[in-house]
Amino acid sequence: MKVLISADMEGATGVTWPADCLPGTPEWQRCRPMLTSDVNAAIAGFFDGGADEVLVNEAHMSMRNVLIEQLDDRASMLTGRHKDLSMVEGVQHGDVDGIAFLGYHAGAGDEGVLAHTYLGNSLTGVWVDGVRASEGLLNSLVAAEYGTPVVLVTGDDRACADARGYAPRAETVAVKDYVSRYAAVCRPPARTAADIREAARRAAALAVRHEPAPPRRRTIEIEFDAEHLAGAAAVVPGVSQTGPRRVAYEADGMYEGIRCFKTVTTMVSAAVEEWYG
Repeated sequence: MKVLISADMEGATGVTWPADCLPGTPEWQRCRPMLTSDVNAAIAGFFDGGADEVLVNEAHMSMRNVLIEQLDDRASMLTGRHKDLSMVEGVQHGDVDGIAFLGYHAGAGDEGVLAHTYLGNSLTGVWVDGVRASEGLLNSLVAAEYGTPVVLVTGDDRACADARGYAPRAETVAVKDYVSRYAAVCRPPARTAADIREAARRAAALAVRHEPAPPRRRTIEIEFDAEHLAGAAAVVPGVSQTGPRRVAYEADGMYEGIRCFKTVTTMVSAAVEEWYG
């Protein structure tokens, strides 16, 4: 049994403030061990449950956040940026039996600690076929095309509630409870590690590859907080501006859908100015 862990950071134990997950800050350095603790707890739980192989894919920002020198040595880690499938890189090889979304968060436009979708700001909403989508939903649709179920989700309580919509059978662990976008009631690492390990042990039983979902044409819509960002996104071939702050495109499946989404967010990020967005 092979399990892939997609490790984001906003939903990690103790993280509530932008600087907590902004690479290079003192706060990020302080929170990296807590993220690593969450990852190690999931690794241990999956091996407790019978996994033969665990691959950790770094999924946050620079994708160089987990402390590999502290990583459970039974696992391997894919670290660094510029990967075909970004947050779920590795799932496309057809040998992953289950995927865990660790340290995830609610999507742009929803309540949740550090809620966003790919970009920390600028996006106010993403929809797939008319359904508001978080990173969890987007990535679950990609994984489904390779027959890989989402078996575990950790984050704040709002991220866990979101997961019930796209992965209703998955185990969930809330490591903190939402108070505001930048505040939460947090459990300490010793408690969250125990909870994550036990949930991962149970989740291992769900790691059973199924028939891949046939790719089907998807309509993806993205709304921004400023009109010039929609113009920047519409530079991408196939992306059309459908309103002052909204664009849309179609993709023949989520493999191409998520790759186009990554391109759009890259273009938009480059168009954001320091003071006025």
